[in-house]
Amino acid sequence: MKKNASLPRWMTDYCGMAAVLVILLAIFGSSARNFFSPATFRMIASQIPDITILAVGMTLVLIIGGIDLSVGSVMALCGAVLGKSLVAWGVPLPLAIGACLLGGLVCGALNGLAVITWKLPAFIVTLGMLEIARGATFLVTDYRTIDTGTTLEFITETSFVGIPLPFVIAILIVALGQLVLSKSIFGRYLVAIGTNEEAVRLSGIDTRPIKVGVFALCGFLAGLAAVIQTARISSANPNVGVGWELQAIAAVVIGGTSLMGGRGSVIGSFFGVLIIAILSTGLDQIGAEEYVKRIITGSAIVAAVVLDYYRNRLSNNKN
Repeated sequence: MKKNASLPRWMTDYCGMAAVLVILLAIFGSSARNFFSPATFRMIASQIPDITILAVGMTLVLIIGGIDLSVGSVMALCGAVLGKSLVAWGVPLPLAIGACLLGGLVCGALNGLAVITWKLPAFIVTLGMLEIARGATFLVTDYRTIDTGTTLEFITETSFVGIPLPFVIAILIVALGQLVLSKSIFGRYLVAIGTNEEAVRLSGIDTRPIKVGVFALCGFLAGLAAVIQTARISSANPNVGVGWELQAIAAVVIGGTSLMGGRGSVIGSFFGVLIIAILSTGLDQIGAEEYVKRIITGSAIVAAVVLDYYRNRLSNNKN
């Protein structure tokens, strides 16, 4: 028998996304005068860590067949708790960061508990949490931006071999997320639940704590993103994160994670973040209007979903 010489699907996906990145770099490099400059890539490196971390959590939630529309508002609430703890309540920095992370964890766990307890669609539950967290953010901040001053500056000013600490943290989270997803029993459970949850239950595995754990982890990562985001802008803005859940979903879908669950890649989601960031930066530098940017980004998302549909059909036909 001849061995199948075709490349693994994950490899073809990554090669495809890498090719898209190269094409975007070539287009904007030739049409925007200062695109290939250290300032441009420093700006991208400073702006994507928080959305990258949100995308990691969103990837895991989508793989089990769920969705989390609350991550942007939860991030804002966690940032508000961090800012308020430092400025108004005089809480030491380690405890303030701990409260920020705990807030995200609790919000995510509540999402998961509501989903499994009442068997509600994750879309509805997290949409409700989106509003609850945003309202709580306004309550904590009293609708005002909290200036954190230089307290968190060490996060953005620290670097390793010239690479900013937030970017290093984001890369480590991506690597850890991919490792958990592809090499751990927990990761295999996530894929199995997204593929056929009933079969997983019939095999004797209780899926409920796993699903709560995934939503809690997504909330925790939103809290971590809040720490980085608050450090980057030196303030806790109650309006921050509006629409970020859609950005995270867009990056994850472009990265090849299926909206139907059962398949996804954290590294692919990182590629998706890079594609959107380079696309946005390049369009800004060539002077594209906001409506043009939205049309192009939206078209890229639709194209990714259509591609996913045909890939699934091809895979099913082979089986």
